[in-house]
Amino acid sequence: MPERRPRGRVLGLDLGEARIGVAISDDERRLAVPLGTVRTGAPRDLAAIAELVREHDVALVVVGHPLSLSGERGEAARKAEAFAEALREVLPVPVALHDERLTTVEAERALGEAGARGRRRRRAVDRSAAAVMLQAYLDAERG
Repeated sequence: MPERRPRGRVLGLDLGEARIGVAISDDERRLAVPLGTVRTGAPRDLAAIAELVREHDVALVVVGHPLSLSGERGEAARKAEAFAEALREVLPVPVALHDERLTTVEAERALGEAGARGRRRRRAVDRSAAAVMLQAYLDAERG
């Protein structure tokens, strides 16, 4: 009998200094699409993410875990871990971390090729990096 994979939407978060990029999957957890951004700053960012979880009937939240290329945990990785823990305190769904090495680089490259520029591009990079990270998580989950 084939193993049943979990169902329900997954929300992906790419943490930045000023904004958190947000992406969401379909119910079958096959495809990640950019959803938007949330401005950083507690507790408003946590409340905004909790609202997205309710509004979109999310079953799992995945936070990008920015390890260094060598796999070491730097300051950014520790911040992501602390943010994931804060989310666990306020959300009714599980929160996981997923390695996001190079997702922003990949998103920047794709947007550059598409001709995106300036401030609009920076916002798009946040959303796109979240979608790249979430898609990598979904692909690994299907493995």
